[in-house]
Amino acid sequence: MRKRRILARMKQTLLSIGHGYSGKATAQALGQGWDVLGTSRSKGAAAVLWPDDIAGALARATHLISWVPPGEAGDPVLPLLAGLDAPNLRWIGYASASSVYGDTGGDWVDEGTKDAPSTERGHKRLRAEAAWQAYSDKIGVPLARFRIAGIYGPGRSTLDSLRQGRAKRVIVPGQVFNRIHVADLGRIAAAAAAARLEGALILSDHEPAPLADVVAHAATLLDLPCPPAIAFKDADLSPMARSFYAENKRLRSRRIGPELGVSLAYPDYRAGLAAILAAERQ
Repeated sequence: MRKRRILARMKQTLLSIGHGYSGKATAQALGQGWDVLGTSRSKGAAAVLWPDDIAGALARATHLISWVPPGEAGDPVLPLLAGLDAPNLRWIGYASASSVYGDTGGDWVDEGTKDAPSTERGHKRLRAEAAWQAYSDKIGVPLARFRIAGIYGPGRSTLDSLRQGRAKRVIVPGQVFNRIHVADLGRIAAAAAAARLEGALILSDHEPAPLADVVAHAATLLDLPCPPAIAFKDADLSPMARSFYAENKRLRSRRIGPELGVSLAYPDYRAGLAAILAAERQ
């Protein structure tokens, strides 16, 4: 009887809301002793049908991560959680974005940097973070706010955009971006859940670099012609794509190693793209 009680206490259940690319990488990174309840709007596609089954799933969950971005009316998940019981919940993670830091003119940003969004996308993210913080405070559960760089990985990288003829080598002098391989994102999120980390956490690689450099390197890896350089003012970009060029900053986390003990498997885009290509060729 005592052994069964100990095992019951050890069992942990992650409710992953918006369980897609990043959620699946996190589930894969979690060790034994975890159940993962991933949501889907399609019946049979995941463990939890959204929103029909959410009450039962939340009642079971010890940990929760929401990967759902905010909409025009704010965070779309929280209104559906309001009033539901979460008797076993001990930790929440919210997948935000590095846009909450705004434009620093290329200066370095870490978890101690003041939030200063400079785009509407960044303001939406910060408002959503505040709403999740209010929810976590109300129910007395710690909240980790994931400030995530550009996510890439198998099936979603510059290698794919080059093959599909969509890659553009847009030149903005002095501008850099960080990115994060989805497998590293999953490992960091899983470690944060296990440690019940609280507060802001930057999820990014160690090498901010111009997107044009990434495109050129990917073209070399694939032995494809490098797309011509295009000045930003002449680039045919969607409003969303254009907004990403409105900010210039360098990201680094001061928490991933010291507090979570995680070392990146793919610390820069070269390592990440090489690994994707090697896996494709196996």
